[in-house]
Amino acid sequence: MLITITTADYLGDYRLHLGFNTGESGEVDLQDIIFKYKAASSLRELNDFKAFKLDEWSTVVWDCGFDVSPETLYERATGKRIEWLQA
Repeated sequence: MLITITTADYLGDYRLHLGFNTGESGEVDLQDIIFKYKAASSLRELNDFKAFKLDEWSTVVWDCGFDVSPETLYERATGKRIEWLQA
């Protein structure tokens, strides 16, 4: 099954509440990712981080070009591993 994000809401700091096409939802804290990658450095400014959107592939993206895959977000939000990614 292809995981897609159906809803995304800003919660505060670097946290988002996400809904998935599986009917599941959960919260993710992306601070570690934002501070790990140079490509995300502009998102350390919370006003820039809050300006995310869902693109046509149901991926959380920012205007700076940074994105986080729906699969990564699903695993973080639900605590479940996506088995087909492990193969």
